[in-house]
Amino acid sequence: MIKYTLRFATLALLLFSILGYAQEKKKFSGISNILQRIEPDAKVDPWVLVYNSYGKGEELKTSGGKLSYTPQFSGFNLFPNEDSFYYIAYSSGGKINYILDTETLKNFVGKIDNAQEAAIILASDGYMVDEEFKDLAGNYHEDQKNYYLDLGKLTSKECPYQKTHYTLTVNKTTGLVTNVKDNGTYIELYNKKCANNPRLLKVEKKEEPKKNEPQKTPKRR
Repeated sequence: MIKYTLRFATLALLLFSILGYAQEKKKFSGISNILQRIEPDAKVDPWVLVYNSYGKGEELKTSGGKLSYTPQFSGFNLFPNEDSFYYIAYSSGGKINYILDTETLKNFVGKIDNAQEAAIILASDGYMVDEEFKDLAGNYHEDQKNYYLDLGKLTSKECPYQKTHYTLTVNKTTGLVTNVKDNGTYIELYNKKCANNPRLLKVEKKEEPKKNEPQKTPKRR
């Protein structure tokens, strides 16, 4: 009896551990920290991650020693409407190459090794870690099979400017997105130029009643 009780207790503890592991949400700690978790699959040596803000470059991560590269004046960003940008310089086959967009960044990352890399790869499809709304669009949790990422996406640049948040399931083995759940709009902004701005709708002016025209008297023959 004691033997079966111990087995049941062990199984119950394991089950609760798995459930707790699966449900624990963690907030992404910032775009710079996310990018520093990159572990490229390709044999690149050395490589450097650079953050450029107002024309000044800052090396956030270096791997494999010193690299002589040319500063870049454009790059990628994982969050829309920012003045700054990132780029990666790396050496491969004796040649210096540069990562300047999210699609090339996706290929550079290769196989997903962590939740941060999953978020980076999804950036090529327009998803983003929204640092202003991390509770809705900047967190993740995981279990033994999948990463579950709550990310935002700019779904309208017109009036109104709109962001929607999604929960994306990414398989750890294949790196494929197996499910996308639309959680709805979480921000909607209008500006003064928006014709459909409910806050700036003009009150229609009532037409003034037309004055009665004077009656014409018939002419005498």
